[in-house]
Amino acid sequence: MIPALKEYKKRKKKYNLLLKKQEKYIDNLNNLRFVTFVLGFIILIRMYILKRHFMFNFIVLVVVILLFYLTYLYKKVERKKNYLSVLYEVNKTSIKRLEGEWKTFQDMGEDFIDKNHNYSYDLDVFGKGSLFQWINTAHTHIGRQKLKKILTEKPQNKQNIYDRQSAVLELGQKIYFRQRLEAEGKVICNNRQDPKELFLWMKQRNNYILKNKVIWILRILSVITTITTLTLLVKMLYYILSVFFGTYKSAPKIFYIIPYYSPIFLIFIQCIILRIKKEGRIKNLIVAEKYNYNIKAYKNMLTHIEKHKFKSEYIMNLYKELYNNGESASKQIDVFSKICESIANRRNMVYFILNPILMIEYHWTISIERWKIQSGNNFQKWINIIAELEVLCSIAVIKYDNPNWSMPKIIDGPSRIIAKNMGHPLLGEKRVCNNLRLEETYPVMLITGSNMSGKSTFMRTIGINVILAYAGAPVCAEQFYCTIMEMYSCMIINDNLAQNISSFYAEILKIKSIVEASKEGKKVLFLLDEIFKGTNSGDRYIGAITLVNQLNRTGNLGVISTHDLELGEMVKNKDLKIKNYHFSEYYRENKIYFDYKLKDGISSTRNAVYLMKLAGIKIE
Repeated sequence: MIPALKEYKKRKKKYNLLLKKQEKYIDNLNNLRFVTFVLGFIILIRMYILKRHFMFNFIVLVVVILLFYLTYLYKKVERKKNYLSVLYEVNKTSIKRLEGEWKTFQDMGEDFIDKNHNYSYDLDVFGKGSLFQWINTAHTHIGRQKLKKILTEKPQNKQNIYDRQSAVLELGQKIYFRQRLEAEGKVICNNRQDPKELFLWMKQRNNYILKNKVIWILRILSVITTITTLTLLVKMLYYILSVFFGTYKSAPKIFYIIPYYSPIFLIFIQCIILRIKKEGRIKNLIVAEKYNYNIKAYKNMLTHIEKHKFKSEYIMNLYKELYNNGESASKQIDVFSKICESIANRRNMVYFILNPILMIEYHWTISIERWKIQSGNNFQKWINIIAELEVLCSIAVIKYDNPNWSMPKIIDGPSRIIAKNMGHPLLGEKRVCNNLRLEETYPVMLITGSNMSGKSTFMRTIGINVILAYAGAPVCAEQFYCTIMEMYSCMIINDNLAQNISSFYAEILKIKSIVEASKEGKKVLFLLDEIFKGTNSGDRYIGAITLVNQLNRTGNLGVISTHDLELGEMVKNKDLKIKNYHFSEYYRENKIYFDYKLKDGISSTRNAVYLMKLAGIKIE
C-alpha cells in the first residue's frame, strides 16, 4: 500500500472514532440538560408549595447556572465535533485523490475557465477532470485566486520557483499542519465571496467618531442615561412587588433624587443622536456582520500558523510578516473577531431596547475605527499570507502523495525540456511514461500517428508538467529539466457563431498570438495539436512550413501533431530543424491495441477505417 494512502486511512479511522465519542458526549449532555430542567422544575414547585422562598430563589439560581454551563459545554463539544468531522472529510478526500476518485470533488475551478487563455483551456487546467480539481486544497477566496494565478502565469525567475520548492518539501512532511489549515478554511461557508469589499472598507476612516470630545461626550451621556434608567427601573420594580404581594414598600430615598422623566428625556436625546450619520455607522455594522464567519476563520487559521515553526526561508519570511509592533496577527484579528461577533448577534429585542440607552452603535463604531487604525493596514497582507500557505499546502499534497516524483531543475541558457520517464500526472495507474528531449538542435517535434494513439495526451503531458514545474511542484517524471518560457497551445478549437468565426479561422487567430509573442523576442513553448486540420492537405503543408519558419527562432521550442503523414516531409528542409516522432498501434486477434510509446520517425499505420467498422459503420 502507498505510504500516504496508509496514513490517510489511519487518520480517517482515528477521526471517525473521535467523532463517535463526541456524538456520545453530546447525547449525554442533552440528556443531562433535560434531567436538570425537569428535576429543577419539580423541586421548585415543591419549594413553592412549602413556601420556602429562600430555597426557591436559591434553586432557581442553581438551575439557571447549571443550564448555562451545560449549554456552554454543549457548544464547545459541538464545535470540536464539527472540526473532527471536517478533518475526517479531509482524509476521506485525500484517499479519493489517491484512488483516482478525485473527479467527484466539488471545486473544479469552473469560475476560472478562460477559452482565450494561452494554454489553460487546452490543457484542462480548470473544469471537470482538471488539474485544479485534482490539486486544490485551498478554501479561501484569495487562496483559490493565488492557485489559479500560479497555474496560469509564468514565474518571475527560477529563484522564485526554488523558494516554493523548498517550502513544498517542508510542508509535504507536515501532514497535521496541512490538514488542520485546510479544515479551518473549509468551515468558511461562503468561500467564493470576494473580500475586496472588506479590504477597501479596512482602508476607509471615520475620523469624526474618534475625536476625544465626541468619545467623552458619548461615554458620559450613555453612563448618565444608564444610571437614570436603572433608578427608574428599580422604582418600577418596587411598585410591582408591592402590588403583587399586597404590601407597599417604597424604594430607598436615594432613588427618588432623580425625577422619573429624566431617563425618558435622555433616551429621547440619544435617539436623536443615533440618527446623526446613521448611514455610515450602519454600513460599518453590515460589513462586520457580513464577514463575521470569514474573520473568525482567518483568526483560527492564523492562530494555527503561528503555533508552528518552519525552516524554509520562504515560509519564514511569510511568518515574520505576521507580527506588527510585537503583537501577533492572530491576537489582533481576535479583537476584531469579537467585535464582529457581537455585532452579528445584534438582531434581537435586547439590542433594540439597550441601544437607545447605551448607544451601542457608537461604541461598536469607535472600537472598529480604533482597530482599523491599529491593524487595518496589515489585514490584507495577513490574508494574503494565509492564501500563499494554502497554495503551498495544495502543492505539498502532490509531493506527499507521490514521493517518487522529482523536483524539476530550472536551467538557464538555450531553451530546453529534458525529461526521463515523464507521464501525465492525472492519469494514475493508466499513465504511460515517455522520455523527452526538446532543445536547440531540434527545437520542433513533429508527431504523427493514427487516431487515439496518444498524440494529444503526450502534448498535454508536456504542458501539465511544465505548469507544475513553474508552480514549484514536483513533476511526474524521474528527471525533469526546463527553462522558463512563455507557453502557448492550440488544441481545442471551436466555432464562434456570434462573431461569425469558423474553427479554422479561430485556429489561425490563436497561432497568430503565438507568432506575435515570438516576434516580441519572448522564449516560446508552443503545443499545436492537429495543425490546420480545418483545411486541405495542400494548404496544410504550406501553412505548416510557413508557421515553422516563423517560429523557428532561437529560444523557441514546440510540438506539432498531425494525422497528415505528408507533413513529415518537412524534415527534408534542413533550415526548419524539425525531428519526426510518432505513436502507433498494433493488432491482435482482430483487436486494436495502443502502447502509447513515443518512437522515432514517421508513423506507418492508419486506423480510421478499422475504428469506423468497430463503431458499426459499414464500409463498402
